[in-house]
Amino acid sequence: MSIGVGVNAWVWQSPFARESVCLIERAATMGFDAFTIPVEAPELIDVEAIKAVHADFPLRLYVSGAFSPDRDLTHPDTLVRKNALDYIHRTLAICEQLGVKHLVGPAYSATGKRRKIPRQQRDREWGLAVQGLTQAGHMAADHGVVLAIEPLNRFETDLVNTAAQVKQLISDIGLPSVRIHLDTFHMHIEEQSVYEAICTAGKDLVYVDASESDRGTPGKGQVHWHEVARALRDIGYQGDCIIESFTPDCEAIADAAAIWRPLAPTQDALAGEGVAFLQALFAKEEATGQPQPY
Repeated sequence: MSIGVGVNAWVWQSPFARESVCLIERAATMGFDAFTIPVEAPELIDVEAIKAVHADFPLRLYVSGAFSPDRDLTHPDTLVRKNALDYIHRTLAICEQLGVKHLVGPAYSATGKRRKIPRQQRDREWGLAVQGLTQAGHMAADHGVVLAIEPLNRFETDLVNTAAQVKQLISDIGLPSVRIHLDTFHMHIEEQSVYEAICTAGKDLVYVDASESDRGTPGKGQVHWHEVARALRDIGYQGDCIIESFTPDCEAIADAAAIWRPLAPTQDALAGEGVAFLQALFAKEEATGQPQPY
């Protein structure tokens, strides 16, 4: 078992822009192994500035997508669906320029889209998600990138909430360039067993958000972290666990994630205590655990 610990820039800032590039150095000096760049606005991403800092602080890089209402692959308007694919294409180009191998997030629909709708409509939207992600998956392969698709909790989407559902989604797509992203915050809400959820994802799991039950510091809430570590060990996960949290100072993302109050004394405290907790957790699991069949 060799699991690294990373951090998403959303812990500190949103949107990610040229002035955010210094966060890569901050993450490296805090002891992180990896760093996720959220691309809310592709035009704000300064690839050359990122490369310059990354040359001195070579953390493993990921890119996360941001899927607003105008970037919805399940929308009835073909222009909205086209805009979503155009955004994904632009973000994949950024990944390729940076040498990033994974674009992660809930790319199937708009975050916050949750309704009680007839089964026929839901099936139609599922079909649109499969169609759109198949196109996106082919684009990803052309750029040398894997899409990692994330289930969200019921308060943020009505389409894909569980590991079993995202497993079915990528099976329906059937492309090696489309895999799974799980988040402990969403699993804590939706799954009966975080262990079983991770095992359901199995070898298709390529990215994990380490998010506490209150979106605060990992290890200070109700997530069953030892079950997370045991499951990752048992499926042979070799990737990173990325701390994802937010600050109410970042108004747009705070509104989307319902962050109404500070989640830690400071964002540096959240990140620093979180990385120490997760590194100790995985080190202990590696030292004492033995893989089990799943």
